[in-house]
Amino acid sequence: MRAYTQMIRLRTMDTILQDAQRQGRISFYMTCRGEEAIHFGAATALTLEDTIFAQYREAGALMWRGFSLLQFADQCFSNESDLGRGRQMPVHYGSRALNYQTISSPLGTQLPQAVGAAYRSKLQKKESVSIAFFGEGCASTVDFHSACNFAATLKVPVIFFCRNNGYAISTPATEQYAGDGIISRCRGYGMAGIRVDGNDMLAVSAAVHAAKAYAIENSAPVMIEAMTYRQGHHSTSDDSLRYRSEEEVRGHANHGDPLQRMTSFLNAYGMLDENRRTQLEDAEKLSVIKAMEAAEKKPPPHHRELFQDVYKNLPTHLEEQEEKLRDHISLYEGKY
Repeated sequence: MRAYTQMIRLRTMDTILQDAQRQGRISFYMTCRGEEAIHFGAATALTLEDTIFAQYREAGALMWRGFSLLQFADQCFSNESDLGRGRQMPVHYGSRALNYQTISSPLGTQLPQAVGAAYRSKLQKKESVSIAFFGEGCASTVDFHSACNFAATLKVPVIFFCRNNGYAISTPATEQYAGDGIISRCRGYGMAGIRVDGNDMLAVSAAVHAAKAYAIENSAPVMIEAMTYRQGHHSTSDDSLRYRSEEEVRGHANHGDPLQRMTSFLNAYGMLDENRRTQLEDAEKLSVIKAMEAAEKKPPPHHRELFQDVYKNLPTHLEEQEEKLRDHISLYEGKY
C-alpha cells in the first residue's frame, strides 16, 4: 500500500505542479504520468547504499527514499530551501542524503558517471550497485556506447535501466532504431539483459531485484528495458498532440495505465475499495497543495549563493562580479 499511495502522490503532484507552471507560478515542469510503476518498482528493489543516477523522469524513486513533497516544491520554486540553491531548472532534483545524484539536463551524462560509481564500489568491495535511468532516445548518444563498453570491459556492478516510453521528445521509437528495441544491443556488449513490462510495478521490482543480485554476484553490468508509454507531454515546453493523436494517448491510458493496474490488483485481493481510494486521492491532493503554497511563500536564495560552492576561496574576478551585482541590485532595489 505504501507504493500505491506514493504512486497516487506522484501523479497528484505532477498534475498540480504542471498546472502551477501553466499559471506562471513556476518556470518549467515535466510529468511522469504513465511511468510511475518503473519508479516505485525499481526503488523497492534497491537500498539506500545503491546510488541512483536518474535522467529527469524518475521522481518516484526519490520520493520512495524519503524526499518530501515540500522538498519537491522547494526545488521547483527555486526558493531559499532548495537543496540546489536555485541553480537548477525545476524537476532537476538531487539529494546527497538519499544517494540520488542531481539531475543533469544533457542526455546521457549520467551513464558513464554511473559506471564510475560502480567501479568505485567494486574496488571498495561493497555489496551495492549503481543504477542509471535513461530513455530509449538517450541510447542514441555517444555516452550510452561509452558507458556500456566501459561497464562490460571493467566488469562493474551497474544497472542500465532504459525507460522505453515510445518517444524521444517528438521522435517515435520507430525512427530511433531499426532493431528489437534497446535490449537487443546487450549481446554486442557481452552484457546480461532483461526486458520487462514497465507498467507492472511488481514485475519491475522483480526484474531490478534479479539484476542487482546478478550484478553483485558476477561483478558485471545488467541492462533492463522497461516497455511503457509516456502519457504526458515531454515537458511544459512541448505539445505532444502535434506529433501523436489524442486517440493514441487515450488508448494507452485506458489499457495498461500502471496506476489503474495496481488499483485493480489491490481491489482483487481485497486490499482496496472505492471509498479508500477516494480518501487517498483527496488526502494527497491536500498535501501537495499545502506543500506548494508553503514553498511559494519562501524567498529566493540570496544572490551570494551564485558565487559559492565552486572555489574554496573566492577568486578576485568573482569578488568583483559579486560587488557589481550588489551595486546593480542596490540601484534597482524595487526590481529585486
